[in-house]
Amino acid sequence: MNFGFIGVGDMGLPMVRHLLASGHSLSVWNRSANKLAQLAGLGARIAGSPAQLMHGCDVIGLCLTSHHAVEEVCCGSEGLFSKAESRQAARPAAIVDFSTGSPEAAQKMAARAQALGIGWVDAPVSGGPRAAATGELTVLAGGEPAAVEAALPLLRAVAARLTHLGPPGSGQTTKLCNQLIVACNVLAIAESVALARKAGVDTTLLASALQGGFADSRPLQIFGPRMAEHAFEPRLGAISLMEKDVLLSAHMADALGAVTPMLARARELFARARETQEIEPEGDLSQAVLLFEQLADGPLASAAQPSR
Repeated sequence: MNFGFIGVGDMGLPMVRHLLASGHSLSVWNRSANKLAQLAGLGARIAGSPAQLMHGCDVIGLCLTSHHAVEEVCCGSEGLFSKAESRQAARPAAIVDFSTGSPEAAQKMAARAQALGIGWVDAPVSGGPRAAATGELTVLAGGEPAAVEAALPLLRAVAARLTHLGPPGSGQTTKLCNQLIVACNVLAIAESVALARKAGVDTTLLASALQGGFADSRPLQIFGPRMAEHAFEPRLGAISLMEKDVLLSAHMADALGAVTPMLARARELFARARETQEIEPEGDLSQAVLLFEQLADGPLASAAQPSR
């Protein structure tokens, strides 16, 4: 199989490295070219544009920051679809969108792709860069059965767990539910680390002390020690991207009339984190601990208390 891949950010780069290390034939394009030289050295073919990458690929993967970026890469003047209407144009069997975006956008992109004879699978991932580097991601797939079948070679190459959840948009819907849990979990971990520090507990022992108990989780074991030590590099997930996912989840909940008070509180806290001087919006999720430390010690402490 000849794979194509667009987007080599925090998740896309380890995914591409894993595919190359596994011996797959791979063409790559990225909006910023600074990371492409190292991939060429690993055997990747570097495409000059998404339209150029379209030629000769059996399945193409996308891993971008938002559904807006996905639409631009597919529908722009040199996008994947820009020459696909030509009868002579080579088309992949499927495009797999590993990005996190709105279910409605996924449905629209699936319809556009289907009109061109291309399968579309919204397949947002969970597991973080570490799982991406080892091909052990959890993939939440939405799409027509034939599209998912056509995409299986790429999906199986990156995933330890793959679930086809239903028609186009189903993968994104499930991922937004996932992000609700992750966002609230990360904030709870940050709040707990800040509380333990204020109480005089050695926070570097917190994650290991709670390991195996009911409070344990993978985010606790990954982010807890980083929060305790204020070790925010390398980035394992950006504050800004989590806020974007929280907003998408809130929009979905509002459209459905769902009651999501935890999500509403997470939305408020991530907005406050973005406005906190010590926190870099593009910085690691672990920086959320700085919000609670500032709230505990500063004039905003009373504002952090829930209304009565």
